[in-house]
Amino acid sequence: MSSRRAVVSVLTVLVAVMFSSFAFAQTAGGTPRLTLVEPLKDFGTVAKGEKLDWNFVVRNTGDADLHILAVRPACGCTVAEYDKVIKPGESGKISAHVDTSTFSGPSSRGITVETNDPNTPTAQLTIHAIVKPYVEAFPAGFLRYNMIQGDTEVKSVTMYTEETEPFEIVRAEVPGDYVKVDVTKIENEAERVKQGRTGQAQYRLDVTVGGPTAKIGPLADRITIVTSSANQPEYTLNLSGVIRPSYKVVPTVLNFGEVSTGGSTVQNILISSNSMRAPGEFKVTKVESGSPNVTAEAKPTEVPGEYEITVKLADNAKAGALDSNLRIFTT
Repeated sequence: MSSRRAVVSVLTVLVAVMFSSFAFAQTAGGTPRLTLVEPLKDFGTVAKGEKLDWNFVVRNTGDADLHILAVRPACGCTVAEYDKVIKPGESGKISAHVDTSTFSGPSSRGITVETNDPNTPTAQLTIHAIVKPYVEAFPAGFLRYNMIQGDTEVKSVTMYTEETEPFEIVRAEVPGDYVKVDVTKIENEAERVKQGRTGQAQYRLDVTVGGPTAKIGPLADRITIVTSSANQPEYTLNLSGVIRPSYKVVPTVLNFGEVSTGGSTVQNILISSNSMRAPGEFKVTKVESGSPNVTAEAKPTEVPGEYEITVKLADNAKAGALDSNLRIFTT
């Protein structure tokens, strides 16, 4: 028998032994069995914005440890915690949470459970509810902004309700000082929206976003509107969009590479305004180099609000590595 065939034979024996050991373990140690006490939790009709929390009970009706290998919630549902090992005859739990502030109407949110039960390796849990918006915003419950850092922008929505009890906006809780909300009760009938109960109070919310404290980058925040509604005391107004820097620099890093001493090298940087309204108001006032071996000079191009910065390596630059910065002063 060749050595290769002998190795294959040994591997075959080992695999057979492993399967035999596994079969013996299953026979001797038993088999776990997943039993879901209530796989579907129906909350009925709930107010929009209500937080739904529920503990699904999981029983092990087998005679070996039940291992919950993974719990995968669908979109709109989160799992706070779950018991990973459940002894035979005992029960565990899977804690689920659903925030209804982002949807309305009939809604089902699923959770996939993966276990070591050979007969039920996967199972499904479901939270169902009919989400009713007692308080709503027109035209929508979100506001989108696209602005330059330092600028401000105002968007407006109208808040209304279907309830019969007197409706008031108590206050608006903002995520930071870069958001301001002005609330005005609508007195002019012509300014009211057609939604909501006839004769019920409506409010216009003017939401100002921006200013010097607004951070550059994607905008994804929430405003909590506290109301007098008994069914929906809080309404979430979502903010989205982007806050862009007031100017852009291309490129942001210069690499002269390896150069010979005594030979000057020149590279250029473009810096330009991001403002669409008044780009010509943007100016580069001064450029400072952090190294005596590098000089820089800024000149405006033919494009309003754009400057070309010429960066030059000195002819008498000393040999060795060069690592420095430029400071660009603007309006």
